[in-house]
Amino acid sequence: MTDLLTERSARIVGARKLTRRAGRDAAGLFLAEGRQAVAEALADPSGVHEVFATEAAAAAHRDLLATTAVRIRLVTEKAAACLSETVTPQGLIAVCGLRDVGVEAFSANPPRLAVGLAELADPGNAGTVLRTADACGAGAVVFGAGSTDPYGGKAVRASAGSLFHVDVVRGAPLGPLIEAVQGAGVTVLAADGRGEVGLDELTTELAGPVLWLFGNEARGVPPGLAALADARVRIPMRGRAESLNLAAAAAICLYTTQLAQ
Repeated sequence: MTDLLTERSARIVGARKLTRRAGRDAAGLFLAEGRQAVAEALADPSGVHEVFATEAAAAAHRDLLATTAVRIRLVTEKAAACLSETVTPQGLIAVCGLRDVGVEAFSANPPRLAVGLAELADPGNAGTVLRTADACGAGAVVFGAGSTDPYGGKAVRASAGSLFHVDVVRGAPLGPLIEAVQGAGVTVLAADGRGEVGLDELTTELAGPVLWLFGNEARGVPPGLAALADARVRIPMRGRAESLNLAAAAAICLYTTQLAQ
């Protein structure tokens, strides 16, 4: 432990830059706030540079912090608030290395189940899809070029620690990636409310390996990418809802695929 760092301390000033994407990309680091995220991060301490904790948080999470060799730095409440993007800061923040996997590495060895996100805009949805993908046994989530950053504070919180369980590919040009994985035997399925095949009609297509492609919350999967998929898949709905939230649609598609594999 050290003396309390304030919001003016050099380490806090440097860490605050990680609340912006440009700062994260430049440093190769991101912030994970709260016990769940910090606990998952510390499960592989080699990826954690340091942990900031207020005195209250250090006391409340003594059991977690006492078991790690990662440097714990005590900070003031105001310093912790500077690093938080929440209304009520939790006072516990880990500085972690970005966990990116290269496009080439992913394409050369695609997992049995993966997710591709085309122009996904909402960071909350990004984190929720990461969490759902993890729960359904997916090995990777690919954030196509133009998608939101999964390392932003809202996305990290929404992932509830699952960011540390699946491979993350960022900034991928999805067209070439789709063609590459198809060449490796992966079935690419594009979620589309007007798709030509219903999710309940799929059989061997779900056996794997499968890459599910989901699009922008308002516009869906871009037509050019949807045309590359092996099938455009709709979710049958008996009610009168016009459509499903992207995260809900992803959960249904991934869960259904999990059962088939």
